[in-house]
Amino acid sequence: MNPVIEVKDVMTRFGERTIHDGINLHIDENEIYAILGESGSGKSVLMKEMIMLIEPSAGEITVLGNSLSHIGFKEAQALRSDWGVLFQFGALYSSLTIAENIEVQLKEYTAISKEMRDRLVQSKLALVGLEPHVGSLYPSELSGGMVKRAALARALAMEPKLLFLDEPTSGLDPIGARNFDALIVELRDLLGITVVMITHDLESIFSIVDRMAVLADKHVVAQGSLENVLQSQHPFVEKFFKNEYTKERFKDKIKDV
Repeated sequence: MNPVIEVKDVMTRFGERTIHDGINLHIDENEIYAILGESGSGKSVLMKEMIMLIEPSAGEITVLGNSLSHIGFKEAQALRSDWGVLFQFGALYSSLTIAENIEVQLKEYTAISKEMRDRLVQSKLALVGLEPHVGSLYPSELSGGMVKRAALARALAMEPKLLFLDEPTSGLDPIGARNFDALIVELRDLLGITVVMITHDLESIFSIVDRMAVLADKHVVAQGSLENVLQSQHPFVEKFFKNEYTKERFKDKIKDV
């Protein structure tokens, strides 16, 4: 299976500070892949490099067969329409209605009619479990959970092959978070997309993630399935996965650790 994202020997420096010092990982088609790690380990930086918001200092990132370090302007624009991004706090435009937020990419990347855009907006709202009237509301009129769903609808506007999620359950109550997890799995299965998510939510990691990479000490210190990662004896893995709370809460999945 050819990976949809491949990261090879990526180094990231900001001035004298080194964030990544040789990151290697691959993400396969149709999986839910998590990036986790300690604070300051460069999780968000790595995702921003994958979506061409930041350029790594060295190394190679390939997305959907395109080398990001050798891509032209037109090819980059086309590639951007192949992914959707849900930023941590939704990042909706506060002065636009939800429908207008969802339309932003449709206006930028397509020449479809207003009538067709309206239909697509309604279909995306329905896809994420929001009622049609929500399209006429502003972000300030929505609950935190609804903002996340509206932002997810916007991320899906161009029918992407890749979906990037930055802390998707952050700020949600436990029930809302689990419902959002279920929605991510449903969308992956329904649309056949690949999901890349930054998360520290243990419930998400144990319930919906197929594989993961753990960042610490400027490197990937563990990766693969949950079972593979639990074999690591790195201090962050020990602290995050093998504390007493986690071992008790997920005792059916953490055995002989």
